[in-house]
Amino acid sequence: MPRVFSGIQPTGDLHLGNLLGAVRNWVQDQHVADSFYCVVDLHALTVPKEPGEVGRSSLEMAQTLLACGLDPDVCTLFVQSHVREHSELAWLIQCVTSIGELRRMTQFKDKADKQDFVSAGLFTYPALQAADILLYDTDRVPVGEDQRQHIELTRDVAERFNARYGNTFVIPEATVPRAGARVMDLQVPTDKMSKSADSDAGVVYLMEDLAATARKFKRAVTDSDGDVRFDPATKPGVSNLLSILGAVTDRSPEDLADEYTQYGPLKSDTADAVVEVLRPIQERFAELVEDPTGTGELLAIGAEKATAVASDVYRRAVDQVGLLPRV
Repeated sequence: MPRVFSGIQPTGDLHLGNLLGAVRNWVQDQHVADSFYCVVDLHALTVPKEPGEVGRSSLEMAQTLLACGLDPDVCTLFVQSHVREHSELAWLIQCVTSIGELRRMTQFKDKADKQDFVSAGLFTYPALQAADILLYDTDRVPVGEDQRQHIELTRDVAERFNARYGNTFVIPEATVPRAGARVMDLQVPTDKMSKSADSDAGVVYLMEDLAATARKFKRAVTDSDGDVRFDPATKPGVSNLLSILGAVTDRSPEDLADEYTQYGPLKSDTADAVVEVLRPIQERFAELVEDPTGTGELLAIGAEKATAVASDVYRRAVDQVGLLPRV
């Protein structure tokens, strides 16, 4: 099976866009690929955090992923800092990455503009991200368009390392997640659903009160012409509802549009369908929260499985560079 790697930062609650755009594909991929999924807590430190915040968020993120359907008996789920080779390989990768390449990363520019304090870690984190991927002889990295630049950098530095030191790293390919994943804000349907939105009114969080979720859909912005059709360019609000309903029911939004003549029933049915998807996730999450030790044990097993692969790849890189071995 192909080797797949994906990481997610433990920063804030997951929302419906995260579920339909990424996590649900992870759940499906774990059965058809050798899948490594990582809570990238070291990346979360690139902006200031309170003591203990990242640890608490990492546990909660792992519990959320498990509740969404990741099976630790099938995939490898672990926390980045629990596998020391991530940090160690990151230094080797930094040494084959140019300042110019890091300066060109658009996400750094966007994030730096919003911070009073810009850490060196925020500048160099694409090298750590490259190390994350390369440590597992990764074949495929599922990414959205905003992460394609990072995968191209990973490929470039891996090829440079291989050219300089000899064949060491597998060159990964970026893959686009399956369709149905682009979830827009319910109040501003021209914007992607995001936890950084100015208001939570259009953002559906996985763990929020289900009655509140239903109200958000029933208040979703549509338009005034009353025509139900899938046309994202001219009818973004209606198309967003059709896309969401299609994603959670495994139907095409175009086919669904033929079944509605009014916005009210479309909003109501979309709300009901989303609530029924979120309900078992919330129930499973509540069970996991009651047993944090059990989650910790699962993550320890995942870290052990990840280390078994990562240590071999890191040792291969060190040997190729020719560092003095420890006696």
